Amino acid sequence: MKPIKIDTFGAVKDGRKAKAYTLTNNAGMSAQFSDYGATLVRLLVPDKEGGLRDVVLGYSDAAGYEAGTESIGATVGRNANRIAGASFELNGVTYKLTANQFGNNLHSGNDFYNKRFWKVEEAADDHITFLLHSPDGDQGYPGTLDMKLTCALTEENEVRFTYDAVPDQDTIINMTNHSYFNLNGHDSGDILSHRVTVDADAFTMADEQSIPTGEIVDVTDTPMDFRKGRVIGEDIDAPYEALRLGKGYDHNWVLKNKGKFAKVAEAAGDASGIVMEVYTDLPGIQIYTGNFLNQEPGKDGAVYPHRAAVCFETQYFPDAIHHDNFPGPVCKAGQACHTVTAYRFRSGE
Repeated sequence: MKPIKIDTFGAVKDGRKAKAYTLTNNAGMSAQFSDYGATLVRLLVPDKEGGLRDVVLGYSDAAGYEAGTESIGATVGRNANRIAGASFELNGVTYKLTANQFGNNLHSGNDFYNKRFWKVEEAADDHITFLLHSPDGDQGYPGTLDMKLTCALTEENEVRFTYDAVPDQDTIINMTNHSYFNLNGHDSGDILSHRVTVDADAFTMADEQSIPTGEIVDVTDTPMDFRKGRVIGEDIDAPYEALRLGKGYDHNWVLKNKGKFAKVAEAAGDASGIVMEVYTDLPGIQIYTGNFLNQEPGKDGAVYPHRAAVCFETQYFPDAIHHDNFPGPVCKAGQACHTVTAYRFRSGE
């Protein structure tokens, strides 16, 4: 590994200054993170011709992330995705959350983890560990915890996210990384030509507000079947109810890893030859094709159009707290909650 590089990364409205931390391996791949939001800012990956392409959407400084509304590059918590009615019951107590989308709670309300400064606990050549103290009642959730996120870059061209927390009360913990990937380069247009594979036989049906109905639907003979690989643009606008309601792909797939860390998905950029493999120990993955991006001003003068990227958000199923047939997102008091997700890159043809 090359020595870690630390740079200034602008300031937010209240004057606090952010930093950016760049990890670089011997193959030339580099990953840059900011302490504002524990955000993945840049990810330079070797392409089929040996050049480097930045494959994640982003902003040029902390002010861009403070103003941004699309969770680009974000570390999302305490609960990623949606909770219906912005409330839930746990141990006989009802907890009210912020209703920030159609009366529901999305990504834990408006006091987002990715709009906060995280403490840098350790900055080494191959990893950086961020720490966020989340008190009892934070975002409406019970229990105090310290969320630790270790972001690592390996010599195998893998970016690995490791989440650790021990709450002092039973609570919901469902962390994810919300990076927007374009494997042809962040400024290369849409991702409709990307080919995606997902190791999932089913997805969770959702209503027009993207709240799961509780139904787990077989993907066979539907545009949701990515088991043998499918080009994103092939059926993204097909007259299929789930796609119509989601305005494209924005759904949770039911993974077959049985709680073990395993490869669950793959994406390939046609122009770059860059292939990304997704590994996780979580039971679900939200694949979102940037359906609500609309000429978003980004880093280095880029403007991100509709469907400029695809997200692979590993997670517990959306609204799992309200569905007994979904894997439970509750972490018990005193229990060490640990999960790992990794994105591994290689150059294809």
